[in-house]
Amino acid sequence: MTDNSSQAVLRRRTVGEIATTLPGATAVFRTFKIDFCCNGDLALEDAARRRGVVLAELEGRLGELDSKTRTDTDPAMMDSGELIDFIQARYHAAHRQTLPELVKLSRKVEAVHRENPQVPAGLADVLQQLENELELHMSKEEATLFPAMRDVAGNNLATTIDDLRHEHDDQGDALHRMESLTDDFTLPEGACRSWQALYVGTAQLAEDLMEHIHLENNILFP
Repeated sequence: MTDNSSQAVLRRRTVGEIATTLPGATAVFRTFKIDFCCNGDLALEDAARRRGVVLAELEGRLGELDSKTRTDTDPAMMDSGELIDFIQARYHAAHRQTLPELVKLSRKVEAVHRENPQVPAGLADVLQQLENELELHMSKEEATLFPAMRDVAGNNLATTIDDLRHEHDDQGDALHRMESLTDDFTLPEGACRSWQALYVGTAQLAEDLMEHIHLENNILFP
């Protein structure tokens, strides 16, 4: 994938398709801060341009990956039922466990370090809103969409899926606000343990939520 013709093909593919079919691509996209979940329909060259990334560097990193390393445990290789089980166990459960703790931790950091100009003021409110909206979103999937997807004779789900995609866009906006408030989760010098734990936790949340949205938007929903 490193020759010119292969690179030309790669740059015209969407980032969602690349993330779905090329093992390791999501890690590369996270490194370059390429949105492969909510903006997965963008061509690679357009996504790089939007983010201000040098396309040749991005293509080079992707070209180093081996597309033959997929296994049966790869979510992209699962059928719909298996993927739904994986999403619920890996991501729904994780979000419900971590978000309440991150809200509490963020409120503590914002209160204790309110005089510090680098404190992520407003982060707790963003996390609280995300927790509330994500709980409604996941409950809707678990009560309505997922059972219908398991039923091969189920009704047309296009409208429901379209609504959920719009909610994913809102979740993506929340991630961008988190990144902005935390300077991409960059700790100030001398940050206390609570501050350190907050940024480790929110960075992991951002990574998990991006992967969660990617699996639904680019694999499960299609």
